[in-house]
Order: sequence, then structure tokens, then C-alpha cells
Amino acid sequence: MTSATSPTQTKKPFYTSMSLQVLVTIGLAILLGYLNPSMAIAMKPLGDAFIRLISMIITLIIFCTVVTGIAGMEDMKKVGRVGGKALLYFEIVSTLALLIGLVVGNVVHPGSGFNVNPATLDPKTVAEYAGQAKAQTVTEFLMHIIPGTIVDAFAKGDILQVLLVSILFGFALSVVGPRCKPLLELFDALTHAVFGVVNIVMRFAPIGAFGAMAFTVGKYGIASLGPMFKLIVTFYFTSILFVVIVLGVVARAAGFGIIKFLWYIKDEIILVLAISSSEPAMPTLMAKLEKLGCSKALVGLVVPTGYSFNTDGTSMYMTLAALFVAQATNTPLTLIQQLTILAVAILTSKGASGVQGASFIALVATMTVIPTIPVAGMALILGIDRFMSMARATVNMIGNGVATVVVSRWEKEIDSATLNRNLA
Repeated sequence: MTSATSPTQTKKPFYTSMSLQVLVTIGLAILLGYLNPSMAIAMKPLGDAFIRLISMIITLIIFCTVVTGIAGMEDMKKVGRVGGKALLYFEIVSTLALLIGLVVGNVVHPGSGFNVNPATLDPKTVAEYAGQAKAQTVTEFLMHIIPGTIVDAFAKGDILQVLLVSILFGFALSVVGPRCKPLLELFDALTHAVFGVVNIVMRFAPIGAFGAMAFTVGKYGIASLGPMFKLIVTFYFTSILFVVIVLGVVARAAGFGIIKFLWYIKDEIILVLAISSSEPAMPTLMAKLEKLGCSKALVGLVVPTGYSFNTDGTSMYMTLAALFVAQATNTPLTLIQQLTILAVAILTSKGASGVQGASFIALVATMTVIPTIPVAGMALILGIDRFMSMARATVNMIGNGVATVVVSRWEKEIDSATLNRNLA
């Protein structure tokens, strides 16, 4: 009797799909932005409120997931091994993304023909970002990971600082052992409660997507894409090729298909495209990766770390956009100067997480190392940065998902047959 009734009981109406709901609200938002820009701009708080709702619990999710995962591990060496493998993977793939952006910029020349005189550009439009931009040294970057206090890490919402605190707590609980069992059970219960909050908040995802997309179209307008059409198409096409070919090869080597994986996380992809930030998708992405068979500890380590160290979309954008500004302002760059941009971007891209606008600041910081490139030239792409960030954030999120599955396969947590069965 159970088997006869269960299919109809478990099948949900098509209109309850978050993907469909978000797509519908995106369509309505674009329509509103085109017909009534002023009203569309007024929808911005809806998108901002949704992002803040997710941001307020991300640190708790990371802390609970990592602490319970590490404390529950019998082999503490695995934590260090997983972290080492993840960082090695991040560095190789993100550097490859930087190189791809550099090569595409030199081959396509998206900025040629603009012939912009830097003197005619208003540097005030970029001044706000230039004030925040600062190319960090390796020492400064490492020191930044250590918070002033434990509370400070959570108050600022700095993912890397929270991750450091979480790892230390996880190790401590594991070393102390049975005496900390009540505390571990508390964190485990808190994890379930926090993901319960996520399930509630995600019901507002279509509303958040509507607000964010309506603001983008209302403020910048579809017409603003015209002059920068070549750059936008180049970046989006490069992003698609990177996901399908580069990440596709990586996925195939790990024993799964990239198209199946993209379909598995379609809800997160659509949400990130609409919101222009990858952070709102982090909680549900982590939950889906665990359902695939990746361990809680591995997901808790790799995904949050990847949000700072594995920014593939941001990396491609930074080198491509830097060459675009140089070409648009007729600023010739030598091979040494281009390699300097690449070297600096390897470090500055690590601080550009999924928050909208962080990548633009990181790009300004990178450009300052080549004085011949007018930073005011960044004003050329400031108006389309929101549209570019959609692709950046989406590639970043997809890259972190693939990285987690790959590291999980390296750790033999899940075999290829089980992985593909779960993806289906």
C-alpha cells in the first residue's frame, strides 16, 4: 500500500519549484525595470534584505558545520590533508582562470576602438572604490585571517576568520574528547536549527531576486549594455567555456559529468544570477553537497575557504577587465606589465568573496600597480559591473561546488557510481 501511494504523496506541484519561482520573478523584474525604472529602483531593499537575512546566519552555519564535522572525525590528519589538497586545487584552478582572462583579452581585444581620452573621464566615480582598494602583502593577508577577538570575527562576518575559529574549536573538542560531548551535541542540535532557519529564509528567495534584478535593470537599463556589448559577450562566453570545458574536464577526471552537476544545483545558479552574489547560495549548496555524499567536515572546510581562495569567475574578470581598460584608453602594456598584473591579481583576487562590489574593489587595487593604466578608466565599466557580477558570482559558486566534490573523491569519501546516482 505504501509503495502505491508514495509517488503521488512525494510529487510536488511544479509551481513550488524555487527555480521556476525565481525565473518568473526575474522576468517580472526586467519588465518593471524597462517600463517603470523609478519604481524598479525602489525595489532595491527587497534584494538587500534577502542578502542580509542569509548573511546573518552564514557565520553560524560555518561554525556549527566545521566544529561538529572536525570533532566527529576520528582521523585528525584528514583535516590537514583535506585543507592542503583544497588549497592546492584552488591555487591551480584560480591561476588558470587568471591566465584565461589574460589570453582572451589579448586575442579578442574587447577594448579596441574606444579611443577614450583618460583626461575626459571623471575620477570621482571611482574614488569611492579606490579609497577602499589596497593591494595587501602576503603577511598582511595572513594577519587579517586572525581576528582581534572571537566575537569580532562573527560581528564582522569575515568568513576566513570564522573558519579559523571554527577549526580551532573543532580540534579542541576532538582533543578533549568525552568531557566535551554535551557541547558537541549542543552544536549539532544548533546546526539543525540554523538550517531550519535557512529553509524559512529561502522561501523569500523569489522576492529577493525580484528586488535585485528590478533595481539592476531600472538603474542601469538594458540600453547601457550597448556600448559595452563586446566586453559583456566576451566575458559571458569565456565564463561558459570555462565552466563547460575547464571545470568539465576536472569533473570528468573525478568521475562525474559537469552538466549533471549544473542541473543538480540549478536552483543555486539561478538565484546567484539574479542576486549577483554567491553568498546567499552557500547554505543550500553545502546541504546539497552533503546529500551527494561529501562529509559534513569536508564541505564545511572546502566551501567557505573556496569563497575566498577559489574565485574563478572573479579571476577571469580581473585580468580581462584590466586589459579592456588599457585597450580602451590606448595604453600599451608590455608582457612584463601584463605578468605583473597577473601576479598581483593572484593575491588581490583572494579577498574578493561573493559580495557584490568586492571584485571591483579588488580590480582597482590590482590596477594601481601599473601606473600607466589610468584608474579613472574603471569608470568605463562601473555602469555594467552589476551585470558582470552576475556571471562572476555564478562561476565562483559553481567552481566551489566542483572543488568540494573533487576533493571528496580524492579522499575516497564517495565512489563514482554512487556520486552519479545521487546526481541523477
